[in-house]
Amino acid sequence: MPDEVALSPKVDELVFDGRLTGSLDIIKSKLSQIPFYYLKQAGNELSIVKVESRNISKKPYLFYIIKLRKDGISLIYSIPQDTSDRMRRATVIKDVLSVLSIISDQYTLDAGKFYQYVDSVIENLLSGMTETYSSLFNKYDSLLNEYREVKKLDLEYATANRNLTIQTAQLNEENKSLKADLAALQKFTDESLMSMVGDWIQVHNSTIDIDDFAKTYNVSQPRVEQILNKMVAQGYLELKE
Repeated sequence: MPDEVALSPKVDELVFDGRLTGSLDIIKSKLSQIPFYYLKQAGNELSIVKVESRNISKKPYLFYIIKLRKDGISLIYSIPQDTSDRMRRATVIKDVLSVLSIISDQYTLDAGKFYQYVDSVIENLLSGMTETYSSLFNKYDSLLNEYREVKKLDLEYATANRNLTIQTAQLNEENKSLKADLAALQKFTDESLMSMVGDWIQVHNSTIDIDDFAKTYNVSQPRVEQILNKMVAQGYLELKE
């Protein structure tokens, strides 16, 4: 499939001189104790395979193979499209060194040439870095502190937002209550209420129970008191001593 080909990693191969000083069987015995390695022997060649990841078709994607022969080794490894060649090569060489250290009593490399290659790998890796480790660490540390401050502010804003939401809900309830009170106050005109109060007083022997009147006509007590004060002020009612 075209998409799968486009996503396939590059594959590189390195060859080093070496010499089998022991037994492949002993090497297999030692390496078989390490998880994630697959060992396959074909005649006088032992392949040490590590599959680090697979693609969606279950085929090896990130992998390397160390082939041990009597007169040398070859290293075949994949390089994902989005990975630095230098970084991938350094990572694989590090793993190869780990494997070789385990079988050093059974297999010997041409140390001079191999160390020169390792030196060149490290040199290429370091030269590819545009900034020193100290500079990068300082930037990371600065960004980390900024992130922590932003995270702290985010938590504070989240708390403040929750409080504002609660206060808004309370204000909405108060607003509804005030609107209800206002609607009750505006239900009757002053003249209508004055007439209703007059009729009430005549029926109730020149007295008025404000609470009873307010409940009967669904008018707030403050509005009733306001009307009574107005009627007294305009001479329609007189307060009994």
